Amino acid sequence: MTETIALVTGANRGIGREVSRQLAAKGVHVVMGARDPQRGEKAVAEFKAQGLPVESIELDVTSQASVENAAAEVERRHGRLDILVNNAGIALDWVPASELTVDALEKTLETNVVGAFRVTKAFLPLLKKSKRGRIVNVSSRIGSLTVNADPNSSLAVRNQLLAYSASKAALNMITIHFANLLKGTGIKVNSGNPGFTATDMNRHTGTKTVEQGARTPVRLALLPDDGPTGGVFSDEGPEPW
Repeated sequence: MTETIALVTGANRGIGREVSRQLAAKGVHVVMGARDPQRGEKAVAEFKAQGLPVESIELDVTSQASVENAAAEVERRHGRLDILVNNAGIALDWVPASELTVDALEKTLETNVVGAFRVTKAFLPLLKKSKRGRIVNVSSRIGSLTVNADPNSSLAVRNQLLAYSASKAALNMITIHFANLLKGTGIKVNSGNPGFTATDMNRHTGTKTVEQGARTPVRLALLPDDGPTGGVFSDEGPEPW
């Protein structure tokens, strides 16, 4: 139990890749989940060349069979899981709500909400075998009902991304429910807001680097035993729901 085992979904690029790198740089053994196994192996090879403790696993959060297979494989390789970072996500609707298609809404919720729930449920038995389990749901300030309802809010993408915003609000509710369910078990569950980070998702228009965006998820993944649970946090501290 001396080695910490982490699983990061959507780990072959963007924030997930950088979260994996930063955790590995701190000595955590990171299982990098990727839907495309070739891209996952490429990312792992680059990190291994830097001497980082990483490995890849095929994991498509929209496939129940893929998630179950990944959970079984992590159990076979390591017997437990200490950290789960639900990072995999998509943003398809850079349009006003009136132009959002049902298909885009369904795909967004399937990946960002159902996918995170599917992974959490599948890996929970392995997290319960850890002495200090941590679940981090990578969320967004755009998913805050409080911020969106504030007419003076400075959200840069107001009136766009209804599907993405709704998915992150729902993900925050998953955080609350699992945090309440797991109180007293030692497993801490929190949402982390990276901020507007430059990634492929937003065509690299974000104002933060991936190194900056990964800081909060990494901090929450490595919370001490007296750290918080059931909250949403950014680099600045607690965020409004």
